[in-house]
Amino acid sequence: MARIQYQYNAETCRYEPWRLKGKARWKRYATYFCASLTVALAAYYGYVLQVGSIDEIILQERNHALKVQWQVLENRTRKATAELQQLIEKDDHNYRVILDAEPLQPSERQAGVGGSIKIDKEVLGDFPVVLNSYTSIQNLRHQLDVEVQSYDKLKAMVNEKLEAWSSRPAIQPISNKQLDQLHLTYGSRFHPIFHKYMDHKGLDFSAPSGTPIYATGDGKVTMAYTSSSYGNVVYINHHYSFETRYAHMSAFAVREGDVVKRGQVIGYVGSTGNSVAAHLHYEVLFKGEHVNPINFFQRDLSNKEYQKLIEIGSRQDRPLD
Repeated sequence: MARIQYQYNAETCRYEPWRLKGKARWKRYATYFCASLTVALAAYYGYVLQVGSIDEIILQERNHALKVQWQVLENRTRKATAELQQLIEKDDHNYRVILDAEPLQPSERQAGVGGSIKIDKEVLGDFPVVLNSYTSIQNLRHQLDVEVQSYDKLKAMVNEKLEAWSSRPAIQPISNKQLDQLHLTYGSRFHPIFHKYMDHKGLDFSAPSGTPIYATGDGKVTMAYTSSSYGNVVYINHHYSFETRYAHMSAFAVREGDVVKRGQVIGYVGSTGNSVAAHLHYEVLFKGEHVNPINFFQRDLSNKEYQKLIEIGSRQDRPLD
C-alpha cells in the first residue's frame, strides 16, 4: 500500500491527502532511480579502483623482493667467481708446478661456454638483466666443472707421486745412525777372494751377523734364493723402474712374491757366498742399470750427515766381497 502524503489547504485550513499523478509521479521515480544508479556506480568504481591499488602495491612489493634476491644472487655469483679464480691460480701456478705438470690452456677452460644461451632465451624471455645473470651462472658452472676435473687429475697425480716416492729406495738398508757402518763404496776394488780388480756395483755395510736388514722402499720380492756369489740374496722390484738387491744374508725374513713396505725387515746380515766377513752388500738398479746407492739416502739423512757418509765411504778399507 502506497504511503499517503498530506498537503495543507489554506482555504479549508486543513491537511488533505495528496497524491502525485501522471508525469509528476514518473518524474519522481526517475529521479530516485538515477540517484540510486549514480550511487551504485560510484560505489562500484570506488571498489574497482581500491582493489586495483592493492594489487599494484602487492606487485610492487614482489618486484622489490625480487630485486633484493637478484642483488644477493649477483653478489654471490661475483664472490664465487673470485674464489674460483683463486683455485685456478693455485691449480696452474702452485700444484701443477710442484707436480711438474703443464697448466691448463685458456681454451680448455672456456670450451663450451655460451652454447645454450639461445635456447634459454625462449624460456627466460628477452630480459637483459635476467639473461646476463643466467649467462654468468652458466659460465661459472662450466668453469667449476672444468676445475673439478682438473683437481681430480691433480689428485691422481699426487697419488701416483706418493706411490712413486714410497717405492723409490730412500733409506739405508741397515740401522746406521752413527754413520760408521758403510765399509766400501761404489766402484772398482781388489776382490779379496779372486785377487784381482773387479767392479763393485753396490755398497757394503759392515755389521754383526744377525743384524736386521730393511727394505729401502715399497715393492715386491721377485727373488729370494741362494747364489754361489751373492749367497742368500733378495731382489725387490719397486716399480717405476727401480730394483734393489740385498746379498750375503744369514737368513731370509721374506720369500718370493711377498709385498713389502719401506722399513720392513727382509733378512739378516751374514757372510754367505763370496764374502770374507759379515756384512750387507746392497745394490740399486734403475731401468736395469746399476747406479750408486749412496744417492738414494736423502730420506734418511740431512745434508751434513750425507756429506759425512760420503767421507766415511771414501776410505780405502779392506774389501769384504
